[in-house]
Amino acid sequence: MNATAVAVANPSVSEPSLSANDFALFGLPQRFALDAALLQERWKALQRLAHPDRHAHAGAAAQRLAMQWSVRVNEAYQRLRDPLRRAAYWCELQGQPVQADSNTAMPAEFLLQQMQWREALEEARDPTDLQRLRHEVQAERDARLQTLAAAIDTHHDAAAAAAQVRALMFIERFLETLHERLDT
Repeated sequence: MNATAVAVANPSVSEPSLSANDFALFGLPQRFALDAALLQERWKALQRLAHPDRHAHAGAAAQRLAMQWSVRVNEAYQRLRDPLRRAAYWCELQGQPVQADSNTAMPAEFLLQQMQWREALEEARDPTDLQRLRHEVQAERDARLQTLAAAIDTHHDAAAAAAQVRALMFIERFLETLHERLDT
């Protein structure tokens, strides 16, 4: 796949390369709020051009390049379509990696809230208790997603965005645990 073919499929992408950032690859602005339909449309267009089957009769080098493009396009799409991964990626582009594995410091208020949710989960005796807790946690998740969007799109504050991503990662893990309990 060549740069001209990509530019034809996506006029807002002038000279894409395998090393272009995900936003540039899809011809999208570097922001949290994205048009999901446009992202999917551009992913499909890029995949049609890059799909290895399209280059089956080309030489080995062209097939390898098509495979690299296909993998690169899929990885970028998966990252951009997930709000937390997109936000973490934006932070990295701004020089503020989330460092979820090494930076687990959270405000005391948030840690207290986590402890209260864990206690509520342990003490829940019926599905109604679990549903009530799920609604509470999802409301907090939604509020933090709005704060994250503002940190990125309005304030361009990578440090605040990274802190929100770390908090949201905790919340997502808790919601997974809660959903597992609801499913049993």
